[in-house]
Amino acid sequence: MKKNIKALSLFSGGLDSILATRLVMSQGIEVLAIQFVTPFFNYHILDDLEGYREQVLSKYGVNVKVVDISVDYLELLRNPVHGFGKNFNPCIDCKIYMLSRAKEMMAALGAKFLITGEVLGQRPMSQRRDTLNVIERDSGSRSILLRPLSAKLMVETEAEREGWVNRDQLLDFSGRGRSNQIALAKQYGITDFPAPAGGCILADPILSRRVSQLYSENSILQPAEITTADVRLLFIGRQFVFPGGGWLILGRDERDNNRLEALAEADDAILWMEERPGPAALLRRAGKWYTDAAEMEGDL
Repeated sequence: MKKNIKALSLFSGGLDSILATRLVMSQGIEVLAIQFVTPFFNYHILDDLEGYREQVLSKYGVNVKVVDISVDYLELLRNPVHGFGKNFNPCIDCKIYMLSRAKEMMAALGAKFLITGEVLGQRPMSQRRDTLNVIERDSGSRSILLRPLSAKLMVETEAEREGWVNRDQLLDFSGRGRSNQIALAKQYGITDFPAPAGGCILADPILSRRVSQLYSENSILQPAEITTADVRLLFIGRQFVFPGGGWLILGRDERDNNRLEALAEADDAILWMEERPGPAALLRRAGKWYTDAAEMEGDL
């Protein structure tokens, strides 16, 4: 390790972020991977945090710190400065937020610069050259952000100018092809890695519609009222809204039933089949939404 030189890597768990982290580590830099989670991506990691960290270290040789940013992310979705992509995905604002948050963590973690696995031209919205420049500018990370996989196609960063990393050993990947990444993975002995996919529910054309409806003017909730648990419930079972505004989630199988019961809060009503196997249902915030007891009884 180079003495006193440490970097933070924005880590999605995908191949590009794995390779970017390993490429900088190969130059003797200590790298701590920061993996942000929300109900829209990677939230399942929190179910077994230590197991996940051990798995990443064992498979990829990377130390990872997991950070839950759900509360801030729900606020971000109310009005992203740079708008949404094809679906309800605020990709540019998402990247700006995560880089800003990682930058705030640098001093406490003793890091000198940041790393991402971005590849120039790989994604049409968030990885164009002009968009990458906007992300650097708005996150205040222009001089400290190194994108190792495309570094030779970009302006030299502080890490390169100071000699912390050797620019000649960085790469010039671009475009949407994956052959270069797969070849590099083989060099590092990495054969088990996730298939390329968006990974974010907000980019899913079907599931993202549920989220956009929750944030719309006709929503059963005010945007400021939306919680992490509300969002998690959105992705379970079948969703219904009663004429009076009650929100019912109906389980489709035993797994859904168990998840509904696990996420139920004090003001929710849980319904189930009393005499035979069948679906469970959750009437969200039944104890708060209904001012008329007869109306609630009717919906139940």
